[in-house]
Amino acid sequence: MTALTTTATPVQRVSTLTGGLIIPLQRGYLSDESYAVAALARLRRGAGKDVSQMPDLWGLAETGPLHDRPAEGGRPLSEGQLIRAENAVHTALTLWALHQQSRGTAMHRPGSRTAPRALGAAVRQMMPPGEIAEPIRKRLVRAGTASGLTALSQRLRELILLLRGADIPLDYTLLAGQLYRWQEPTGREAVRQMWGRSYHSYQTPEHAGADTPAAADNTDTINDLTDKDAS
Repeated sequence: MTALTTTATPVQRVSTLTGGLIIPLQRGYLSDESYAVAALARLRRGAGKDVSQMPDLWGLAETGPLHDRPAEGGRPLSEGQLIRAENAVHTALTLWALHQQSRGTAMHRPGSRTAPRALGAAVRQMMPPGEIAEPIRKRLVRAGTASGLTALSQRLRELILLLRGADIPLDYTLLAGQLYRWQEPTGREAVRQMWGRSYHSYQTPEHAGADTPAAADNTDTINDLTDKDAS
């Protein structure tokens, strides 16, 4: 597992730990190793559920590094930060396990400029080029306007099932960090903006102009995601 640096922010620590948990499990699952297959079967039962409802998963997702006392000069996570961090890791890990089920290729893949793997981009990738699948877009909006973490994880679960069916991977280290930020008092709007903008940025060049119907709908998506009164 990748070591957590003492100078890392809570978001970076969550992202690093999530990647450190997923990568060996994913490698084992794709190699049909029994321990990994069994672990994913247990983890995916927690997708869309609060961590407190799944005592069977305690110890399976090792979040001990979040509690490690930093070396001299570093600051340990506060109680509130630990709760948010553990919730984010649990949610990301269980959603990935659901996403990876019965897939023969890796469903967690780090994103890049040429291959964006953020949630909004992955949702947009499910749609035909230059077209908007309104039911799918609305699922992204519903996720962005969830009232709490449990509701958010349930709505993300719906999107993950669609992504799994389309064989579209996601960057779960990025998602885990966003799930941490989403729980912060002022973090939700920032995360909604990230999802809306990643949805927008996935557009192909011929549909990226501000005067095209596709781009106009993308702007609506950003607005919808940042509208706290949306249902």
